[in-house]
Amino acid sequence: MRLVIARCSVDYAGRLTAHLPSAPRLILVKADGSVSIHADDRAYKPLNWMSPPCTLKEGADAAEGVWTVVNKAGEKLIITMEEILHDSSHELGVDPGLIKDGVEAHLQELLADRIETLGEGWSLIRREYPTAIGPVDILCRNSDGATVAVEIKRRGEIDGVEQLTRYLELLNRDPHLAPVKGIFAAQEIKPQARVLANDRGIDCVVLDYDALRGIEDDKLRLF
Repeated sequence: MRLVIARCSVDYAGRLTAHLPSAPRLILVKADGSVSIHADDRAYKPLNWMSPPCTLKEGADAAEGVWTVVNKAGEKLIITMEEILHDSSHELGVDPGLIKDGVEAHLQELLADRIETLGEGWSLIRREYPTAIGPVDILCRNSDGATVAVEIKRRGEIDGVEQLTRYLELLNRDPHLAPVKGIFAAQEIKPQARVLANDRGIDCVVLDYDALRGIEDDKLRLF
């Protein structure tokens, strides 16, 4: 991971356009190719970002150069450097992944055991299906035989949709699995996460923990 603190301005050109005026900011360049721009008052959420796969090209003059990040759709994130205050790189190695809490882990187990609740004729391929960036919670097939990746959260937020998007990008490179669809499943899904999921063609499912345990009606609500 590369950490750069710099006074810079940022322009995004794609389906929409956006501009961040000059200010000190943190720029994260991760090993997966993603680039994100952070301020000091937004918790973990970036001001702007480019998800992988994308390429970063730096200007010739590192102190006053221009960084151009381009994704496969041709969208650009242009970072104009005015002053670099800090620039360091760190090898973090392979992350062991998030340890799920008891409810989230149990939701995965219950849904895998009762995969037909997603639809008649659905079948389980594997829980914790491995990828280069971490395991997919559930990989299954729908009644048409299409591969479906399911990401399960207790509370569904934007970062969970981003995580599933990265999994789908990798899985769809495998000709034995592609095309792979996505389902974002949680006990509660935030409106912003639902909008992002719909924009990326990902279905949202609200999970009823008690219903999956067989305490109440076992039907899921699919939106």
